[in-house]
Amino acid sequence: MQKNILITGCSSGIGLITALDLHQRGYRVIAGCRKPEDLTRLNALGLTALHIDMDDPVSIEQAIENVRRLTGGKLFALFNNAGYGQYGPLATISRQQMAYQFSTNFFGVHQLTLGLLPLLRTHGHARIINTSSVMGFIATPGRGAYAASKYALEAWSDTLRMELAGETISVSLLQPGPITTSFSQNVHQADSHNPVENPGIAARFALPPEALLPKIHHALESRFPRRRYPVTLVSHAMTIAKRLLPTSVMDRILGHRSKK
Repeated sequence: MQKNILITGCSSGIGLITALDLHQRGYRVIAGCRKPEDLTRLNALGLTALHIDMDDPVSIEQAIENVRRLTGGKLFALFNNAGYGQYGPLATISRQQMAYQFSTNFFGVHQLTLGLLPLLRTHGHARIINTSSVMGFIATPGRGAYAASKYALEAWSDTLRMELAGETISVSLLQPGPITTSFSQNVHQADSHNPVENPGIAARFALPPEALLPKIHHALESRFPRRRYPVTLVSHAMTIAKRLLPTSVMDRILGHRSKK
């Protein structure tokens, strides 16, 4: 029987590449997107397009009902991939901007996942994959709002994994470093006159979104999926550095790099 998977954020980048790849691997991919104009394009690619705005609780509830209808109440996997970055020094970011960052990157994930848990439980041996970031375990000047939302997602994922330990549902985190997608171009800048830009060194270690596919395949298809999947040299290096280096040293490294 064909396995159903819902992927959010499928208009481009990691979401789109993953959706097309898993479709070719035989999954029935329900491809979530925020912009109505993308629905026709995704359907034409052989996917089952679904409108979902992760910042809108009503849209998420409607999407949950549509997924229940499309899958007959049985969902194998949920890939929470949608998100965006709000950049700028914390002193320039309003409460409303911070709330919007968390609404899309965190609160929407919470609502969608809890709403779909009954479908995942019905399937059995189900998978939840959440797209975090290298910014989910390190923070740099100018990216505090985005990092905070990803730190929250990591803590939430760890808690959910432990709370579901007695069930046949695994929870995995993807931790990409620099990936060549349109993410950086779509970042919201709190101060457009002084935009926060990625350090030049990041581009040298950037990988295409296809680099995540082996990790996603493992998270979906391995008998023992991992809790975390770092992707790119930057993520691997920062994982080791944070474990070994004092906070004062990490502050100097990250504070220096963010200014380049």
